[in-house]
Amino acid sequence: MNDALAAVDAGADMLGFNFYKKSPRYIEVGMCRGITAAIRGRAYVRFVGVFVNASVAEIRATVETCGLNLIQLHGDETPEIFAQLTPKAFKAFRGTAEAETDTRMIRDGEPALLVDAAVKGLYGGSGVTADWSGAAELAKKYPLLLAGGLTPENVAEAVRRVQPWGVDVASGIESTPGKKDPGKMKMFVKAIRSDNRYG
Repeated sequence: MNDALAAVDAGADMLGFNFYKKSPRYIEVGMCRGITAAIRGRAYVRFVGVFVNASVAEIRATVETCGLNLIQLHGDETPEIFAQLTPKAFKAFRGTAEAETDTRMIRDGEPALLVDAAVKGLYGGSGVTADWSGAAELAKKYPLLLAGGLTPENVAEAVRRVQPWGVDVASGIESTPGKKDPGKMKMFVKAIRSDNRYG
């Protein structure tokens, strides 16, 4: 709860809740429900569920229970699964080549997709920087979320070079894996908003 409130206080527009059990950022559905209920009355932010190879039934139940606005598919989901979860779902692509080869999983909405770093064996949260050049080309076509190795120190440069619709951060604002640092969160948001387009 404290991490979520600190993120809202820092100025976050979206809060992500990770339901992948192998992640250090994993959260139980009941805890997520409590957090979203508490925050919903205080501020307007969008709640995003992060799922890795979960079933459609499990995702739908979690979305309903927690009152999630969006679904981030961060695993090896097929276009068929993606189609069953529209219009809330958007796909996290590990690398830009993956996004360019299968446009069936690019959402008609904001965000249309997420671009992360391609790290073998990991489903995000690696701290490795994404391909900014490739992401910049995709950002000319789609409102994308940029992820992958973003920190308070490099996010302003990433925004300048890629011009994404938004940015997604995890390890870059943590004191330890899974534990957010309020100071880093504030620095991160301040760095983004130094660009007038995101102010």
